[in-house]
Amino acid sequence: MSLAVRDSFIYSVLCFVPSYQQIPRRCATQEALRAKECCPSWEGDGSPCGASSGRGFCKDVEVPDQPDGPQYPFSGLDDREKWPLVFYNRTCQCTGNFMGFSCADCKFGYFGVNCNEKRESIRRNVFHLSRAERIRLVSYLNLAKQTTSSDYVVATGTYQEMENGSNPMFADVSSYDVFVWMHYYVSRNALLGGPGNVWTDVDFAHWGPAFLPWHRVYLLHWEHEIRKLTGDMSFTIPYWDWRDAQGCDVCTDELMGGRSPQDPSLLSPGSVFSSWRVLCSRAADYDDRGMLCDAGGEGPLRRNPGNHNRNVVERLPTSAEVEFTLSLINYDTGAVDRGANMSFRNTLEGFGDPQTGLGNSSHMSMHAALHVFMNGSMSSVQGSANDPIFLLHHAFVDSIYEQWLRRHRPSPSQYPDSDAPIGHNSEYHMVPFLPLHRNRDFFISSKDLGYEYSYLLDANQRLAESMRPYLEELQDVWPWLLLAGLCGGIAAVTTAAAVLTAKRRYGGEPLICSGDTEETKARNYNTTI
Repeated sequence: MSLAVRDSFIYSVLCFVPSYQQIPRRCATQEALRAKECCPSWEGDGSPCGASSGRGFCKDVEVPDQPDGPQYPFSGLDDREKWPLVFYNRTCQCTGNFMGFSCADCKFGYFGVNCNEKRESIRRNVFHLSRAERIRLVSYLNLAKQTTSSDYVVATGTYQEMENGSNPMFADVSSYDVFVWMHYYVSRNALLGGPGNVWTDVDFAHWGPAFLPWHRVYLLHWEHEIRKLTGDMSFTIPYWDWRDAQGCDVCTDELMGGRSPQDPSLLSPGSVFSSWRVLCSRAADYDDRGMLCDAGGEGPLRRNPGNHNRNVVERLPTSAEVEFTLSLINYDTGAVDRGANMSFRNTLEGFGDPQTGLGNSSHMSMHAALHVFMNGSMSSVQGSANDPIFLLHHAFVDSIYEQWLRRHRPSPSQYPDSDAPIGHNSEYHMVPFLPLHRNRDFFISSKDLGYEYSYLLDANQRLAESMRPYLEELQDVWPWLLLAGLCGGIAAVTTAAAVLTAKRRYGGEPLICSGDTEETKARNYNTTI
């Protein structure tokens, strides 16, 4: 498939944006790559995978042998095939509630030193956050963008270019940019060797059934990273409910950044995001050279919402379209790709018509419509995570996925075991995650993963939740209200004392005297004709 053909299916006509796989820093050494082993020691006891403390053990990676679909007709050409075997064939297998590339972390939904405290977090509507929470959200995002990741590095070359591990090629990036690159790496074109020789009909996290489970895991890891970075264990990603929206409601300087008055495709200088630089945005150049990008910054974040190609997307999705999508009873159908008919996944992803359910729609809709509408960094598949709106958008997409799971309660067999596009079969390890996750493991309710959406709570819980930001605002100002009340009380006592003193001094005479004469009284009361 040519680039021109792929362009007709991706989020917009903008350029592709490449990036890389994330690799645990302690596994990016020549020794680890040559041994094909990523089993770092847990700092708590110094043993690989925390084995001495029963947290996990180093184990051979098992990959499924079920056949893939016909969309990618190659074998042994791409580092992502049978992930993560090109890089590692032994990784940590964690036990109990432990998780992580060294079993140092807790499974999603568990907290505490021994990962035995189960807790449910709530993802909230971004417009229902208190002012302090909105400030905190923007601050955390910017902190992640400015802080070099302590856990991960990214590869700037293929495994072959690394001479099978003898010449490691990795770069430091920020915590935020690790996730930008992860989203690129999973969706980039396959490099077939030589300048301009790429295969475009491949994506390990889009265009197939893994789309929703993969992005669910992505958001969970991103949330986990922010908690580790800030120490704020209560942090959750808010969502933007874009149903029936007429424009980019979150595009304000208080939230995700307004429009620049000098250049409508740039962000307002009043937003901290206006100083952000995107990564790997010159995709065509890298594809032409048959290489991955060099990890350098490549210009400002761009966004021009609403000024998109209306032949591709007419408008933002409606409530009726979301409801139709939720009514589809089959998770995926047919070839489980962009042509799938009456498929919940394909319709929510944006390639099925949200009024008929037919695949290969001539217009983008639902999830994809939002990307196109943003008309900038968000509008290419690989580069979309450069824009922080990506997180708010995908949190809402995930909430629709959650609604569908609760409404239809699908059996695990609804998720295809074989013949899905490469990377999408049920037992495939999600690219490029380390620790390893299988697609089917996240074909489950968010409540089993320790989180909930505020608008999916029951009526009583929703009422309490709706009052929360106002109570928090009141908590912030109550000392001032108390002080004002005390000052008012003192003023009242002082005034009363003055009145009593004056009454004693003037012998009980009225304290407020009228200056009206009999003549003026008559005129004021208007008693004459």
